Amino acid sequence: MEIRQLEAFAAVMTSGSVTGAARLLDRSQPAITRLVQELEAEIGYALFVRSGPRVTPTEQAYLLYGDVERALGGLRHIRARAADIARGSAAQPLVLAATSALAVGLMPQALRALEARNGVTPVRLRSAAPEQVVQDVLNGVVQLGASSLPLEHKGLQVLWLGQAPCVAVIAANDPLAALPVVPLAALAQRRIVTMSNPYRLRHRLNAVWPQAAGAADAALQQPFIETNSSINAQALVRAGLGVAVLEPLTAMGAPAEGVVVRPLDLSIPFDFGVVVPAGRPISEPVQALANALLLAAQAVPGFVQHSAAEQARLLQGKPAALELTDNF
Repeated sequence: MEIRQLEAFAAVMTSGSVTGAARLLDRSQPAITRLVQELEAEIGYALFVRSGPRVTPTEQAYLLYGDVERALGGLRHIRARAADIARGSAAQPLVLAATSALAVGLMPQALRALEARNGVTPVRLRSAAPEQVVQDVLNGVVQLGASSLPLEHKGLQVLWLGQAPCVAVIAANDPLAALPVVPLAALAQRRIVTMSNPYRLRHRLNAVWPQAAGAADAALQQPFIETNSSINAQALVRAGLGVAVLEPLTAMGAPAEGVVVRPLDLSIPFDFGVVVPAGRPISEPVQALANALLLAAQAVPGFVQHSAAEQARLLQGKPAALELTDNF
């Protein structure tokens, strides 16, 4: 399996055609076709269904594409680093992965503070789902990851954990926008914009929803809207399609015109933290960024820091058994 074959495959997936892939890679169309066919012969299954000049990715192609793109991303990083060294630049870039909420809500402030202190630093920031952030850290693709919980894995070192209460996001012309604090019960009969992942924020909302609805067997009001991004949720709320209960970081880092953010009368905790690969020395810039992320998080209303040992308790929603700590 050659790099050129993987690049040809990724280029066809990205552009949607052999012609587009040829333009992206500055190669001929027959060359792209040959490289893809060689890859298919080696792996033993078709990656594209061909219909004249059109190609349609197979299910196997979609399954393979994520791993190929990560591998090529690592190769691009090596090439960029080699070019930096050739130019005489020894500065090691910060290679980071974060969920959308932390990438929007904390990373910009933390990086700005870091550069104000240490000067301009090369940065490569990737936004990804929590599970992918963890995998990128475990695989050594990134130096630091910032994600919602859980972050338990023997290959991870947790630098800090934090918790902040979720907020209500409401259209500015909604009557609830006039309230300083929104009762969760007031949302029980409203259309809810919610996160599609059932094991993270959605799980916490489901847990308190019976209390809000006043019924032991209550579920989220149908028809709700699911999305995988808090930014998407804000846009849906602004369009008048519902109200949302979201983590507070996106609303703080990327406030949307036409919506208001209000605290809830019932605490729904959002748990998040910062991790690095276990067993490896932590460079000064990475530690400084972790510290800057913590300072940025402390500006979030209601934020509290917890010991890394408390992760299991936080996930279960139990009261604190240990004192809060400022230590990593």
